[in-house]
Amino acid sequence: MTLVVDAAPLIALADRADPRREAVQALFYQEDGELIVPAQVTAEVDYLLGSRHGSVARRAFLDDLSSGRFVVPCLQQEDYAVVVDLERSYHDLDLGLADCSIVVLAHRYRTTRVATFDQRHFGAVRPLQGGIFQLLPAPPW
Repeated sequence: MTLVVDAAPLIALADRADPRREAVQALFYQEDGELIVPAQVTAEVDYLLGSRHGSVARRAFLDDLSSGRFVVPCLQQEDYAVVVDLERSYHDLDLGLADCSIVVLAHRYRTTRVATFDQRHFGAVRPLQGGIFQLLPAPPW
């Protein structure tokens, strides 16, 4: 099954002290479907890895991207209207472009499975296709 990946689990992979690291490693290892990382999320991860863990961690992530470990789709022009609608519908959450791109791409890839630690946002936001998001890895980490 397809899994859309948020930034925080990718940052946790780079931090040996992060208590969630093993859960993320196990999730990614066991995943038999595509790991989708929206292009907007890759930019966020690149920045956060560089500022928190340095250039070695940032370059390791770039190596993962270039190796094809992750599928990195971009939003299409028409997707931005959906982003605007999401921002308006959930204005109190202040979702931001990266989180909205996860919602849009989950719809495109017909999944409700999201690798994230952001239970506040993804626990409240509903998938465009209905239902609720399945947030992985499930706590406790």
